[in-house]
Amino acid sequence: MRGDEVGRVRAFTAIVNPAAGGASASCLTPLARLLRDAGAEVDVEYSRGMEHAAGAARAAAEAGRVVLGVGGDGLVGCAGGALAGTDALFGIVPAGRGNDFARQLGVPSDPERLAPLLLEGEPRAVDTIDANGTAVLGSVYAGVDAVANDNANKTRLLRGSAAYYVGALRAIASWRHADYVITVDGERHRREGYTVVAANSGYYGFGKHIAPDARVDDGLLDVVLIRKAPRTLFFAVMRELEAGTHVRRPEVEVLRGREVRIELAGGSGRTLPYGADGELPGVLPVTARVMPGALRVLAP
Repeated sequence: MRGDEVGRVRAFTAIVNPAAGGASASCLTPLARLLRDAGAEVDVEYSRGMEHAAGAARAAAEAGRVVLGVGGDGLVGCAGGALAGTDALFGIVPAGRGNDFARQLGVPSDPERLAPLLLEGEPRAVDTIDANGTAVLGSVYAGVDAVANDNANKTRLLRGSAAYYVGALRAIASWRHADYVITVDGERHRREGYTVVAANSGYYGFGKHIAPDARVDDGLLDVVLIRKAPRTLFFAVMRELEAGTHVRRPEVEVLRGREVRIELAGGSGRTLPYGADGELPGVLPVTARVMPGALRVLAP
């Protein structure tokens, strides 16, 4: 802890995703009470969108406050990413469906355990990803998973996990293997398959352990490729994602590096979206570059 932080009661600004509905309030209300009872000041800022959330996070940090990301991986990635490369302190209040980055860091959701961590915890420097100029915390992925995410976002009749489940089925049913060119630290690999994931955190997609050996403080990205295989085998791989045992299969390849470029082979005439922390920033190509120790997080 820096000398100017010793003995100070922290002041917090909680950036809340109202789209998460009651989940955010049910997580934040008891936590805020515990923080205030300990003498801390807690302000709440309701996000009107990702750009607003990022701006609110930066403004709070510039005022010397600890920024709390209250929501799922989208809100946490946005608020935390806005602070990458600064001396700001960031805390996570897991209030989404997946909470994948919080899971990787071991951040508790129970207010009784989380409050002492936020009040007294030592900041931990973790890596982030620069993805085409945008800071990302967890992972960048391009394939059937991003298409499933896109399908879920476009669904009008379903919400939450049901929308993602139906979106995933649609994506898999219509999937044509993508012809990828993946360049890792200057070494070019050409692969056909279902997806490429450049992972800082081991978890994505609501608790799937896509990169079980990934570490947020090793200065490297784990690049997981699920290569061309019959759909029946792909479903078998999906069932193994939660435990992380899929990496033992020959159809799954893991590379490591500091900079990863994912693109489609020339002449395919295809457009493929890429995802980042549950959001869809754009379409391929994307270059993901690790930013070592770029974010100071209150985490175990």
